[in-house]
Amino acid sequence: MEDAERHGEKTFPNGDVYVGNFKGILPHGRGKYTWSDGTVYDGDWEEGKMTGKGQIIWLSGANYEGDFSGGYLHGFGTFVGTDGSVYRGYWRMNYLHGFGEKQYCNSDIYEGSWREGVHEGCGRYSWNSGNTYIGSWKGGKMCGRGVMKWANGDLFNGHWLNGLRHGYGIYKFADGGYYYGMWRRGLKDGEGIFYPAGGKYPSLEKCCSSHDHDDDGKSLLSCSSLNSEEQNTKRPSVKRSLSEKISIGGILRSSGRISHRTTSLNENWNPHDPGRDFICHDSSCTSFHTSEEGQHESDNNTLVYEREYTQGVLIKETVRNYAEISQKYKQQNKFHGKDLSKSSCLGIFQGRRSNYLRLNLQLGIRYTVGKITPVPMREVRSSDFGDRARIRMYFPKNGSQFTPPHKSVDFYWKDYCPMVFRNLREMFRLDAAEYMMSICGENGLRELSSPGKSGSIFYLSHDDRFVIKTLKRSELKVLLKMLPRYYDHVGKYENTLITKFFGLHRIKLRGGRKVRFVVMGNMFYTELQIHRRYDLKGSSYGRFTDKEKRNQNTTLKDLDLKYEFHMDKLLQEALLKQILLDSMFLESQQIIDYSLLLGLHFRAPGLPGTTHNRESTHNGDGENSIGELPIPSNGLLLVTHEPSSVSTAPGPHMRGQTLKAYSLGDKEVDLLLPGTGRLRVQLGVNMPAQANHKLQPEAADSTEVELFEVYDVVLYMGIIDVLQEYNIKKKLEHAYKAIKIDPDTISVVEPKLYAKRFFNFLQKVFPELP
Repeated sequence: MEDAERHGEKTFPNGDVYVGNFKGILPHGRGKYTWSDGTVYDGDWEEGKMTGKGQIIWLSGANYEGDFSGGYLHGFGTFVGTDGSVYRGYWRMNYLHGFGEKQYCNSDIYEGSWREGVHEGCGRYSWNSGNTYIGSWKGGKMCGRGVMKWANGDLFNGHWLNGLRHGYGIYKFADGGYYYGMWRRGLKDGEGIFYPAGGKYPSLEKCCSSHDHDDDGKSLLSCSSLNSEEQNTKRPSVKRSLSEKISIGGILRSSGRISHRTTSLNENWNPHDPGRDFICHDSSCTSFHTSEEGQHESDNNTLVYEREYTQGVLIKETVRNYAEISQKYKQQNKFHGKDLSKSSCLGIFQGRRSNYLRLNLQLGIRYTVGKITPVPMREVRSSDFGDRARIRMYFPKNGSQFTPPHKSVDFYWKDYCPMVFRNLREMFRLDAAEYMMSICGENGLRELSSPGKSGSIFYLSHDDRFVIKTLKRSELKVLLKMLPRYYDHVGKYENTLITKFFGLHRIKLRGGRKVRFVVMGNMFYTELQIHRRYDLKGSSYGRFTDKEKRNQNTTLKDLDLKYEFHMDKLLQEALLKQILLDSMFLESQQIIDYSLLLGLHFRAPGLPGTTHNRESTHNGDGENSIGELPIPSNGLLLVTHEPSSVSTAPGPHMRGQTLKAYSLGDKEVDLLLPGTGRLRVQLGVNMPAQANHKLQPEAADSTEVELFEVYDVVLYMGIIDVLQEYNIKKKLEHAYKAIKIDPDTISVVEPKLYAKRFFNFLQKVFPELP
């Protein structure tokens, strides 16, 4: 029959030769195919395509032996490159994909997970220098949680991003000391603690587990489930290709283009067990995770150093003993673990119910925005602010004619003044699709702990653009009452610093429980690290933070502020003018208790005519910085605005024209950050300033050393908490406190005095240059 297998030999017009079994005119079964360029495949065929087991040898000398499917390297196999590199592992359509081990020509070895030709997932990379990294990878780079061990005995256990240390981590030195703190883009950036060798220190495992969340609050998973992008700070000298694929033309064409390097294979590795937990079952991995506690028998008077860095430069150091440090962090944990009032939202919605609330919120916002977006744009009317300006919908778990089925509980949804908030989003140039994707996308919302005493639930969108906060019923009423005037104020003053509101919603669960939400712009939406945060009201009574309760993310208060900020004359004038206008508006609405939320990004201090080059230098605490970026001597620079050089698309917290600077002849300006980028300067966003330290000598801690008195900073700010009305309850609170306390110092005062005091205080914070 025509389709029966037969053995034979065929020479093609292009010079290729096939010897083996045929099915009709197609190679089928076992056979050997020789291309005219000398490439040879000997193995199984299926109807003209290489499928099954086989071996291919290219003219260049590269060869592969293993599984094929549909003409592709697909399954398990071994590839030997022309440079001597060897890969044993899994393939998918000519890509290294799955679990495998590769030995590079320079004797480096990678064993772990691959995705389309690059390291992705869990893996171990061993350099020929003796350095080893075990952890998470993504896109061929170290990213996520991982451990790096250097040949000299130093070890880093922490978080990585794009091949650089980024996030919390522990750097353990070969001499036994270690530093626990924050890194950003490969440099120490933030607060940390240095424990000298020979002293007492807590368990490293406890330190690791105490930060199972990164600085953005995102959950960190075990190595076996993490994506990881890491590339050692001590990079190999041979350049690695980003994608390893063998291209096959015709039936199969030679390529042999694989630039990775190799050594000998681990003979104990079982290549047929791709699903095993690579990290957890590796003996050397477990040896990295030391759990030494109190190795050195010393008393609690051992000196410990609290340090603060900015882009790798040490700016502050406090000398303490071990007992003080231990007590401080015990108190912090106790403070953060306090139970909130039973009436708070956090007390009501915990665990799984909190996830339900989050899902309900996303479903409702997606429904509302989808319903209101097709409506033609028009000016708002008085009726758009009224009691009837509501969208209501019932979301049963099993779905309905208008709503999809979902995995939460049944709930009722109400959206307040949808046309008003739709127009507000348009004012701030927010695209409806992007708004929905940011809040309702697959990555969802991250829940944050409340920075205040209200017990409110805070959510942050996955891209950090929006903050969602639960409201009390009284706050909802205040917002609805002031909304018409707020709408006018935002329309008139595009540079307003008052919180940007984008949506107001309510969820009602079965049983009558109601939860109200407001969607706002995140004032700290920036790629720059916010090193310090302040909540400034202008009052003094109780406006400080206990040292025991401070940490990297603590929002400090008025009396904690030891800086005044000098900026360009026109920038300072524009800022104070808008603060005055905004405080007058809030006064007219009888609002008090608002504050200026101020975020500071410090630039590394520089010495005149020098550059802080951290590469191959000593940090002063035993760590050799390898491969870190150089720090320029100038922290920031104002340059003439060039729209083509910066992004002109405003974020959710900014709106208005680029600001002008007196120092550049009244021209619009951009902020140039050497080593970082060029940013558009707007009111409250990317504002450059010089922070002058004002620490009073009598208030100074003798153990604390400020290494610099002046810093270049980038400021981010906005007026928040604008929903507290000066009502009967607040008047009674003022009367009661005024009996015992100087009424000028307390926060609760009548709106006119509050606005005046608020503005006068900020005039001192942002003084006019002489």
